[in-house]
Amino acid sequence: MTPLPGEAQHCAVAVRALCEFGAKEGDLDLRFTPSPSGAEGVAGHTTVTGRRPVGYQRELPLSARFEELTVTGRADGFDPDARRVEEIKTHRGDVNAIPPNHRALHWAQARVYGWMLCQQLSIEQIEVALVYFNIDTAEETLLTETQTASDLRTHFEALCQRYIGWAREQSAHRLQRDAALLELAFPFADFRPGQRKLTETVYRAQGRAQAGERILMAQAPTGIGKTMATLFAALKAAPRQGIDKVFYLTAKTPGRQLALDALKRLNSAGHLRVLERVARDKACEHPDKACHGASCPLAQGFYDRLPEARATAAKVEWMDKATLRDTALAHTVCPYYLGQEMVRWSDVLVGDFNHYFDHGAAWHALTEANEWRVSLLIDEAHNLIERTRLMHSAAMEPGAFQALRQSAPPALKKPLDKLHRQWGKLAKEHFEAYAVLPELPGEWVEALQATCHAIGEHFAEHPADATGSLQTWWFEALHFQRVAETFGDHSLCDLSRDAWAMNKSGKPSHPAINLRNIVPAPLLEDRWATAHSATLFSATLAPMDYVANLLGLPEDTTRLEVPSPFAAEQLQVRVAPHISTRWSDRLTSLTPMADVMAEQFEAEPGNYLAFFSSFDYLQQALDRLQERHRFVPTWAQSRGMTEPDREAFIARFTDDSQGIGFAVLGGAFGEGIDLPGHRLIGAFIATLGLPQLNPVNEQMRARLQQRFGRGYDYAYLYPGLQKVVQAAGRVIRSETDHGTVWLMDDRFGKAEVKRLLPAWWS
Repeated sequence: MTPLPGEAQHCAVAVRALCEFGAKEGDLDLRFTPSPSGAEGVAGHTTVTGRRPVGYQRELPLSARFEELTVTGRADGFDPDARRVEEIKTHRGDVNAIPPNHRALHWAQARVYGWMLCQQLSIEQIEVALVYFNIDTAEETLLTETQTASDLRTHFEALCQRYIGWAREQSAHRLQRDAALLELAFPFADFRPGQRKLTETVYRAQGRAQAGERILMAQAPTGIGKTMATLFAALKAAPRQGIDKVFYLTAKTPGRQLALDALKRLNSAGHLRVLERVARDKACEHPDKACHGASCPLAQGFYDRLPEARATAAKVEWMDKATLRDTALAHTVCPYYLGQEMVRWSDVLVGDFNHYFDHGAAWHALTEANEWRVSLLIDEAHNLIERTRLMHSAAMEPGAFQALRQSAPPALKKPLDKLHRQWGKLAKEHFEAYAVLPELPGEWVEALQATCHAIGEHFAEHPADATGSLQTWWFEALHFQRVAETFGDHSLCDLSRDAWAMNKSGKPSHPAINLRNIVPAPLLEDRWATAHSATLFSATLAPMDYVANLLGLPEDTTRLEVPSPFAAEQLQVRVAPHISTRWSDRLTSLTPMADVMAEQFEAEPGNYLAFFSSFDYLQQALDRLQERHRFVPTWAQSRGMTEPDREAFIARFTDDSQGIGFAVLGGAFGEGIDLPGHRLIGAFIATLGLPQLNPVNEQMRARLQQRFGRGYDYAYLYPGLQKVVQAAGRVIRSETDHGTVWLMDDRFGKAEVKRLLPAWWS
């Protein structure tokens, strides 16, 4: 729903959105139905319309009004001689397998276009057609009905009537929201030092977006209140800049909670709809049931109960995970999919990076489709580099494939065997433990595509087989194909296997085939272009050229570095020049590190964090400290910690407790946690946090050297020191905090390293 400029009471809606709102009914049904890709869908439409006679009109723009509502869209095709409007849908498999609620939606769209044409051409009758095109067989299934203009008008007005009450409520909400935001006051008596500067710059950046300067990079110290500053500024600017939504994107759960806490304060007067989005597996009420009405009670009749649930959620306004769950269960609908519906009707969305930046990310797709004006706030933005690399990377593992060959249905034997042969051919051509390919292995990729196609056809004929390991592998293979479609010099294709692993015949085993993104910049261009504005903020965005180059930020990106409000006297930074944590010196480093930690703890008892580059190194250091200095209380991060485990780890840090918590550098406790005052008085940081020296990272270094001329810095030094600064930032959280940080490696004394550390560190 989009208010028209200068007419707050008048709104516009797309045909598809109107029908999705009012024509869906029955069950939520997420049982597998094979569907074409976007490119295949476009090609299918082209094939169908290409078969039509001369004079056939394609992509016909149409509109109609009902009271203050304007409905717009494009009919797929119209044959003026036959007086037939066509809604074209591409599909795979048996046309009868298309779920009833999908087909009802398709008919609703076709009938709306039928009314629009009757009105435009002043005709009393028209043939309305659904054309289902099977992209695998190129066959059309044509479903037609002859409708009078009067009946089509009744259908159209019923949909509009259903929507318009909601639209009026949303327009009223928008007016109330904007009025409240114009009067929004900063929720504290004063700004923290540095916080006002950040707030003002973010606010101005929203306005500069009109002139094309849409991106802001802001580096500001830990503890000055970046979350509150950025949210307050973006919300305050929203009414004047016509911002529809603010997307607050985070890398980790603690960052999401900090944003929700800030929004609670900012929304004390109400009028702001806030939605927290979590992963589906964390929101699912019945993980033992399938997502369809015959299995899950929250899917049964979902669309019948959705209107009331949606209305309640809109009135509640505050929709964190717990509140949304309560609302959903009160109406017997799925919490996750109620949340997905409320994305359209919320003002601030808080969630993970992947909601906007991932392949097929829902928030990005909705922003484009609805032409929303969105302000992105990207928290701990230094994490976006590695996260987007992972989003645009893929791997196919031979072990899972071989297991699949043993259990797959006989009908899939031929394509799986062909893929197996191509895999074996690669194994013979590249027998080493690690090999880089100059280009995609074309024959193997073709065999993978053929296998995916065969599995899709099999699922279409045997829907009950679309479960378990076969479906999981198929999804992984489809993801690999999508990544392969965008493969270029921004990525690396390599083969890897356990060192010189052999199969039973004594031949080299099949390798894993990896597509690794190195420079996400080219793949993020459309994400930056879609947003009205974007603010990337973190305590560690230096060097800014490094971040901007890898993320593909425009040259006119505004850059801000907020000076630290903290005095050097607050933080004693000590280097241990007698300790080397280089790989070859790891064992000899354990005793001096244990002694440094024990001496510091004995001199100033309290709570400390000790960071190490890996769980193995952490455990070795912990064992040595416990052997030599048993008086020091310790607790440690472990692999695969659950959220309750992480909360228990943090709960050990109280104003009255003492001890050293051992954690992995760059992990869950290296950033995004707040332990003010006596809850944390110091940190020990072992190693420079450099990524492991291995063939993959060496290839990254070489590629980054070729592209930017700073291979070692981009691949090793900058990412490592960002983790160090983040970890050290846990110690000083306010102007009253004091603490000590030990940098336990002689390389911290080198000039090229010191220049990359915060200038205010003593």
